[in-house]
Amino acid sequence: MKKLIFITLFWLSFLANAQDFQGMAVYESKTSTADFKMKFDGMTPEMQKNIEERMKKAFEKTFVLNFNKTESVYKEEEKLDTPGQQGGGRMRMMTSMMGGGGTLYKNIKQKQYTVDKDIFGKEFLVVDSLQKLEWKLEGETKQIGAYTCFKAVAIQKVDSTDFKNFRPKKEPENNEKKNETTEKDKKTNFLSRFEAPKELLITAWYTPEIPVSNGPDDYWGLPGLILEINDGKTSILCSKIVLNNQEKVEIKAPTNGKVVSEKEFQDIMMKKVEEMSEMNSGPGGKGGMQIRIQR
Repeated sequence: MKKLIFITLFWLSFLANAQDFQGMAVYESKTSTADFKMKFDGMTPEMQKNIEERMKKAFEKTFVLNFNKTESVYKEEEKLDTPGQQGGGRMRMMTSMMGGGGTLYKNIKQKQYTVDKDIFGKEFLVVDSLQKLEWKLEGETKQIGAYTCFKAVAIQKVDSTDFKNFRPKKEPENNEKKNETTEKDKKTNFLSRFEAPKELLITAWYTPEIPVSNGPDDYWGLPGLILEINDGKTSILCSKIVLNNQEKVEIKAPTNGKVVSEKEFQDIMMKKVEEMSEMNSGPGGKGGMQIRIQR
């Protein structure tokens, strides 16, 4: 109770005296690719291994969050592909489908976000309401850098049409059923090999020492900046914080692209993935990339 009272008083003092407050936080994001095995036609085992290593690195990203009291912009630091390496376009397609790319603007006061995304060159501007998680504040603490962080957990309902939440389906242990499933999958589309969980357990670590209700990606709603978060597949950890830098960064929403809701964008994305699957697996299809499921 004393900790909660202290946090409340700290917040009130902060809101009253920090009109021009601004900060920057750098986050390292890692998404597990253990369930995914990528296979490209005509590749040797050595080339195959190289592609899988590149896929792993493609899901290790660095993001920068610029924030003030009520707004933030979250954007990935761009990395150049190594010259001469294959599969760069495919990697970008996969990471885009899994939720990568774009500039994410959050307005905590208005409880709204805007993010610019593209689907194979066509720009979209996704504008929608921020998802509000019912955080449970816990007493456990740990140190992240120079900051004391408190633990919070929440159950997040999963949108079954959001590809970034997809997990590979578990293959049957019985060999006969496994063969039947394999043959069936050859006749169905790419998405039939995946499924989305109904909910995710989100674990966050936030610090009241930076009293802004913000965090990486689309996470928010805690009495302090979120420095670490994990959903069981992706972990995001803050590696650097700069507060009240003399050089102010303009924090504003992106403006380019066709305005759509999150649901509309996911429907468009799913339709495009299905179209590509049919083009590559049907008669006369190009084939090329297959994604196998390893268990």
